[in-house]
Amino acid sequence: MSAPLADRIRPQSLDDVVGQEHLLGKDRVLRRMVETGSIPNLIFYGPSGVGKTTVASIIAKLAGKKLYRLNGTTASTSDIREVVAGCDTIDGIGGVILYLDEIQYLNKKQQQTLLEFIENGSITLIASTTENPYFYIYNAILSRSTVFEFKPIQPEAVERAICRAFRIAEESFGHPLELEEGVTRELSFSCGGDVRKAINAVEMLALASGDSGKVTLADLEQIVQRSAGRYDKEGDEHYDLLSALQKSIRGSDENAALHYLARLLDSGDLISPCRRLLVIASEDVGLAYPQAAAIVKACVDSAFQLGLPEARVPLAMAVVLMATSPKSNSSYKAINAAMADVQAGRGSGFPRCLQNKHYDGAEVERKGQFYLYPHDFPNHFVRQQYLPDALAGTVYYQFGENKNESAARAYREKLLRESETGGKR
Repeated sequence: MSAPLADRIRPQSLDDVVGQEHLLGKDRVLRRMVETGSIPNLIFYGPSGVGKTTVASIIAKLAGKKLYRLNGTTASTSDIREVVAGCDTIDGIGGVILYLDEIQYLNKKQQQTLLEFIENGSITLIASTTENPYFYIYNAILSRSTVFEFKPIQPEAVERAICRAFRIAEESFGHPLELEEGVTRELSFSCGGDVRKAINAVEMLALASGDSGKVTLADLEQIVQRSAGRYDKEGDEHYDLLSALQKSIRGSDENAALHYLARLLDSGDLISPCRRLLVIASEDVGLAYPQAAAIVKACVDSAFQLGLPEARVPLAMAVVLMATSPKSNSSYKAINAAMADVQAGRGSGFPRCLQNKHYDGAEVERKGQFYLYPHDFPNHFVRQQYLPDALAGTVYYQFGENKNESAARAYREKLLRESETGGKR
């Protein structure tokens, strides 16, 4: 059985790799490392189908080292030891590189075993992961490795790989392929930056073309369907999308925010964007337009009642409303400052006037609660201490520079002035 097309056209040199110019371009650090032939322990971080395995294979070939491959989803400690045992064979004379795909799936004990052989120089490790290595990989391995981030391939680069794949497919099937105009371009955008996915689609299209050799946009649509999304509710992409949604709203870019909302909803995730929109209403719009919190809550409630796909309509309203609203994070900063004091153990206890008791023990020299009831005073306001003694005078909240908070500041200043003059202007 012949190998998949994606394996048959795998690049054999760094110059053949599409994308990753930030790592493999002339004079880039990773390329210079590889060209010296002295390979350190490496961790490749990035989505699938962007060249991590290919680059590892090329590195091993250029370094003249034996390459062993393991996958973290199936590898055991004995598999790792078996690779190390190969170091003492003829194959291991020039050195051994272990390419460990999806290293994040190894448990702590397995990673510690791996560390033992990295430290004694038995193997050179090249590990890959689709998840943030700083969250999932044992710190001791990270400290002995250099991390390089691989990025999704841009459509222009993917299209070059697609054209090459169609040429090789023609040779494999022994007859020319007639591509409808726009097929390669559409495929380059629909694969989500995953070259392997794009090439697999090329192979399917070539097979489906039959004797006619015709490859149409209609066929492409049936094959790729919803393949563009890269989404795992437990993975980095989930949090990156939510972060991008919030930062776009915070940055008043409603178009970008709608894009990230669409990607979240297209994956079938309704709960996560709804929760994040509720947070944004208070964290980023806040007191500059406090009514936004109630409006966004109504939109979220409507979304849950409607379900997908109709839920997109009220959520889009919430996104556009907040992106185009004035912004204030003053209350968000205030509660963070207050929480920092509490967590640091500052400000225990209460002023006597605020306690929920109306008697004093014998040890209290000046007896009485001395609470001043604000409603008994002009403007329903009177100065008295509310913070604990250790924090008296602390200011957490700073009025923001927007219409609502400016009005609130002016009202507060008015209360303070009139309290000093007994309510007289």
